[in-house]
Amino acid sequence: MTVPLPGADGTFRTHEPRRDGAVHATGGAPLVSRTVLSAAHVVADPYADTTPDGPAAVDWDATLAFRRHLWAHGLGVAEAMDTAQRGMGLGWAGAAELIRRSAAEASAVGGRIACGAGTDQLTGPVADLATVLAAYEEQLALVEESGAQAVLMASRALVSVARGPEDYLELYGHLMRQASEPVVLHWLGPMFDPALEGYWGSRDLDAATETILKVIAEHPDKVDGVKVSLLDARREVDLRRRLPRGVRCYTGDDFHYPELIAGDDQGFSHALLGIFDPLGPLAAHAVRVLDTGDTRAFRELLDPTVELSRHLFRAPTRFYKTGVVFLAWLAGHQSHFTMVGGLHSARSLPHLARAYELADGLGLFPDPELAASRMTSLLAVYGGVR
Repeated sequence: MTVPLPGADGTFRTHEPRRDGAVHATGGAPLVSRTVLSAAHVVADPYADTTPDGPAAVDWDATLAFRRHLWAHGLGVAEAMDTAQRGMGLGWAGAAELIRRSAAEASAVGGRIACGAGTDQLTGPVADLATVLAAYEEQLALVEESGAQAVLMASRALVSVARGPEDYLELYGHLMRQASEPVVLHWLGPMFDPALEGYWGSRDLDAATETILKVIAEHPDKVDGVKVSLLDARREVDLRRRLPRGVRCYTGDDFHYPELIAGDDQGFSHALLGIFDPLGPLAAHAVRVLDTGDTRAFRELLDPTVELSRHLFRAPTRFYKTGVVFLAWLAGHQSHFTMVGGLHSARSLPHLARAYELADGLGLFPDPELAASRMTSLLAVYGGVR
């Protein structure tokens, strides 16, 4: 098949589908050597009469079906996180409903789930730390009542009122004492959300590292792990080597994940990644290979995916969700390419065309003919097919 794409010769020949049936096959042995969570996207209702700044309209059936797809491959789901457009189209009311529904679905199918608890119900100026704490408490309670593990998300509101590291220590300490089960701390860099510049009380990342380590050291029994999304592999490795025994490092680095998950003679990272939304089946297959001790084969499977991930997550990084949903549409996981908040318009046609080429080359599409047909139809909308 050929697809007319923007480029030097104007066309692209699709690849044969990946012949390794283990990649797209569901089931298989549980993942044992690494804890792997895919941060999953939400599927918009394309027929809802709303606007980019209006309330999110979610297609709940398609959204939950995608989570079942991830669970069927042995992955855990990180719910209501950045990939689900928290703060970029999905407000707290929608996120709360998403948490309730997904947690109930996880319980029904026996899938692992962790859910983001933040402060995004605070949509206006925030007066003080107590207001931020109350917002966190509300969301933490909902996540725990749903039966999910909590991920304490980085908070824009906290950045706006915190006077320094001591405020982070006070607030997180309070939350740690309240949590009924160990939580995952979340360090999301400003490349994902510019409003989070200076998190942990300092723009100096070395100083910020000392603060998060102090939070963990004071409450090691209440911290399952820390999710690091700084796109800085060296800094992540340095941090994970300093974590107390039993506290996991979850990589959120969508640029260096193969090497960080593979690890070295001093340790490795687990994974909580947005790129494992489109890479889900391939990622699960690679980790099963890693479970056998074959690090080289693991890298041979995942290293070629980095070019696609770097493309999707290129600056402005926060718009990576557009490529993730685009690939879900091409792969047949949803019937349309629309997003809550109108975010389907956040990437250019050449960007999407390149994402299609890279994903097709990796054999990510279970039905390459469907993907080619949908790519051609998108080009027609843009006037690229005559």
